Amino acid sequence: MRLGTLLAGALGFLSSVVAASAQCSTPLGAGTAGPNDPFWLQNITHQGTSAFNPNPTAYKVFRNVKDFGAIGDGVHDDTDAINAAISSGGRCGGGSCGSSTISPAVVFFPQGTYKVSAPIIAYYYTQLIGDARKPPILLAALNFVGMAVIDADPYIPGGNGAQWYINQNNFFRSVRNFVIELRQMPATASATGLHWQVSQATSLINIVVNMSQDPATAHQGIFMENGSGGFMGDLVFNGGKFGIWVGNQQFTVRNITVNNAQSAIFGVWNWGWTFQGVTINNCHVGFDLTTGGTTQATQGVGAEAIIDAVVTNTSIFVQSSKASTSLTGSLVLNNIRLTSVPVAVGVAGGQVVLPGGTLTIDTWGQGNVYSGTNPTGRFVQSTIPSPLKTSSLLDSAGRIFGRAHPQYENYAVSQFVSVKDQGAIGNGKADDTAAIQAVLNNFAGCKIIFFDAGTYYVTSTITIPPGAKIVGEGWSVIMGGGSAFSDGNNPKPVVRVGNAGSSGTVEITDILFSTKGPAPGAIVVEWNINSPQKGGAGMWDSHIRLGGAAGTNLEQSTCPSGSDVSACTAAFLALHLTPQSNAYLEGTWVWLADHDLDGTEQLTLFSGRGILSESAGPVWLIGTGSEHHTLYQYRLVNAQSHYLGLIQTETPYYQPVPAAPAPFTINSSFKDPTFTNQPSAWALSVQNSQNIIVFGAGLYSFFQNFGQACLNSNTCQSQVLDVDTASTIGVYSLSTVGVTLQLSVNQKGVIPQSANPNGLQSTVTVWTP
Repeated sequence: MRLGTLLAGALGFLSSVVAASAQCSTPLGAGTAGPNDPFWLQNITHQGTSAFNPNPTAYKVFRNVKDFGAIGDGVHDDTDAINAAISSGGRCGGGSCGSSTISPAVVFFPQGTYKVSAPIIAYYYTQLIGDARKPPILLAALNFVGMAVIDADPYIPGGNGAQWYINQNNFFRSVRNFVIELRQMPATASATGLHWQVSQATSLINIVVNMSQDPATAHQGIFMENGSGGFMGDLVFNGGKFGIWVGNQQFTVRNITVNNAQSAIFGVWNWGWTFQGVTINNCHVGFDLTTGGTTQATQGVGAEAIIDAVVTNTSIFVQSSKASTSLTGSLVLNNIRLTSVPVAVGVAGGQVVLPGGTLTIDTWGQGNVYSGTNPTGRFVQSTIPSPLKTSSLLDSAGRIFGRAHPQYENYAVSQFVSVKDQGAIGNGKADDTAAIQAVLNNFAGCKIIFFDAGTYYVTSTITIPPGAKIVGEGWSVIMGGGSAFSDGNNPKPVVRVGNAGSSGTVEITDILFSTKGPAPGAIVVEWNINSPQKGGAGMWDSHIRLGGAAGTNLEQSTCPSGSDVSACTAAFLALHLTPQSNAYLEGTWVWLADHDLDGTEQLTLFSGRGILSESAGPVWLIGTGSEHHTLYQYRLVNAQSHYLGLIQTETPYYQPVPAAPAPFTINSSFKDPTFTNQPSAWALSVQNSQNIIVFGAGLYSFFQNFGQACLNSNTCQSQVLDVDTASTIGVYSLSTVGVTLQLSVNQKGVIPQSANPNGLQSTVTVWTP
């Protein structure tokens, strides 16, 4: 099949005529690329730079593998040429560099078949992008030797297990638009498509892996043994012993199809994964899970949450390695359609927990179930309360809505406009405010606005009008700084997405939002836009990164551990979804840096608030994270119709010294929570909000005043998730680390973690009011 069909669900958005801005002469309309044209990314002018690289004029962000000698004919060995394209320019890799923000790369593969005999090594801060119109084939040669066709964290030979990157810090990388072909390798060879041991701000998008269907096959599509991710979506795996073999603290997977594998998804360990939109055909086992451990030493798959699955001609949908008579192996199933699946949930060795057949499972759970203010849970393997799904959150088939990352593959280069061509500089120093605002005003709705790689410094609010489609290059940075964002008593947006009351579409992809500190009065992104189309107001693979990067003034040299508040405040509020807005956010990480990405040193930075949503909905937060903000990571007030799955948080390392909300003060205008007997940030605080679904949450508190003695006793933080009695919400697959009370009602702790050990983490399978 043509890989581009995976994106067909998005074409209605791309072909619709949107309202053009006042200065536009012709609305954008449908794409005009000819049937034989390459993907626009191949031919658009590439003048992007890495603003803080030691030699920004010479360093090349964009690389075409054919410029480095790759042939792409399926005959010649292109391994060396591809790896040269990735590594050139003194980039971060080899085991001597753990991370860097000054050497990003977008490595493009034109249409073709690229034969490789050794791994394609994805260096830190790399996007590997194939032609989205006709995705290139990466062909593993018969003599292929190595971990995987694409390796995101190589093992160092003779290094006793050491790798190039620390897996929990392996950020900022993406792989898109490829067919990975393993079938020339022997069926019994340990052939792997991707070694994907990664962390936050990472994505796999629009990928097919073809593997042997021989009964003796040892092939696998993904091998992931560790990390702290992450998002992947729109993936197809054909054949293999394992479609994917995965272990990671947490991950979100949307729209995955596995055909004719022995085990579609093999889980070796986790704290919590969410799968949204799963199709499994003709496999022996759908989800093959290693379970049974209740301590860190015996950690298995702690929590699996699966929503909207279609499974056909498969012997067992979910199989655990050990029977669960207590919490181990928490499982939540919602809207699961089985056809010719004899066992819905079973145990290796033959025990049937839930019979299958041809049927639909509404909502079923295995684990500890809680309700209201009752601190005592019940272990169940049975029907559980269903999520509160409003129609606005669902697609036409009744599933949670999802939308693929827009890539504009049907658009011609002439339908794009470059901000650098329109006068923006992007060197992180020049004031680009006027140039960027002019581009947005003049071209929103009639051109796709291309932010060439760079750091665009702005000194007053940038407003993105309805109709805008914005595309970055290697995570182009919009960085706010200066006096406009210096007053914490009068905070202002760096970027405003629509004005209050704006209606229309806005699409943002591959952009980083940041500040140049100190910026105590910065609202990094204020989101006002309301789209009448589901998913028409959205961000994909775009992040808010505060500090810890070159050029931010919030680095090791200015803000080492124990720093002064006044010099090291990065923001007032990271992301505000205002009452009239709606939003689709996928793979978005809202991170206040805890360490310097251009080194290894710990930092002390301050950001008042993470994500505040007052939206009346619908809002989808799919594969999002929010970390290290002082008052809260996620805060819902008067919100309606939200789907959150999976969300991940970390509490600031310095808390409770000072105790929250210090060094900030409560601001009722921004709906701040209170902190009665709560000296640390709320991971999730919900107030007077209706029809909220939390489908997977990993809420972690690893430190207490920079020390970790509290971790083993789960006393780093007393409370972490608070819901008031005026809210209607369902919390599914909640895992916490370092927390004494996992869930509170009206700021009174209800669920003790001591009742729910499930590995290093503690897990609540479901809580309802």
